[in-house]
Amino acid sequence: MKKSSTLRVIFYVVGLLVLALGIILNTKSGLGVSPIISVSYSISTIWNFNFGNMTFVLYTVFVIVEIILHTIWNHREAAKESAALKPAARKSLPLILGMDLLQLPLSLIFTRFMNLFSAWIPAPSHGFASQLLVLAGGIICTGIGAAMSLNMRIIPNPGDGIVQAIADFIHKPVGFTKNCFDLFNICITISVGMIFAHKLVGVGIGTVVAVLGVGRVIALFNHFFMKKMTEAAGVEY
Repeated sequence: MKKSSTLRVIFYVVGLLVLALGIILNTKSGLGVSPIISVSYSISTIWNFNFGNMTFVLYTVFVIVEIILHTIWNHREAAKESAALKPAARKSLPLILGMDLLQLPLSLIFTRFMNLFSAWIPAPSHGFASQLLVLAGGIICTGIGAAMSLNMRIIPNPGDGIVQAIADFIHKPVGFTKNCFDLFNICITISVGMIFAHKLVGVGIGTVVAVLGVGRVIALFNHFFMKKMTEAAGVEY
């Protein structure tokens, strides 16, 4: 294997591990979790389910939705090209769906590391200041991990994959779609908490800070390191 290919895999795997660590640190802060996993967190907390396992279930739902959207989108675009007598410029549907399905074993491994980090890392016990430090660490790790794994362009995390699939389907920018999807997840989490626990579960100041902070960390990390990393890994942009 070429050195660049090896580095690409290393950067990708390290990115996923750092992302898993960031998610767990976010939950351990006790100030609210990131929107993308708030639904699985609230369900696991209310009914005492394993958080990693519930996140895997959530990611499986994301992948199923991706497959449905990609199938409909592919057929719709094929019909447009046929009507316009244009040559096909799309990836083949089997290739797209194959990449979607590969997210399932990735998610299984990813959520096992979430369980591992959750068992190793204790919740902060020294008041609000320590909670804020853990939250900051979670946001930084989440942003760095997401940037590293996404920049390698291998298999997306289902949380990112479904946003891209929805953005393609509705022909809207990824950033706009991400904000809407985050809001959708927060609304579901609030509803689940209020209906079944009669209180907010998983949604708090940390959720708001995560929405604002993770994107900034990704942008800052990419500003300083993206070009060097992608060149070393042989990834073209």
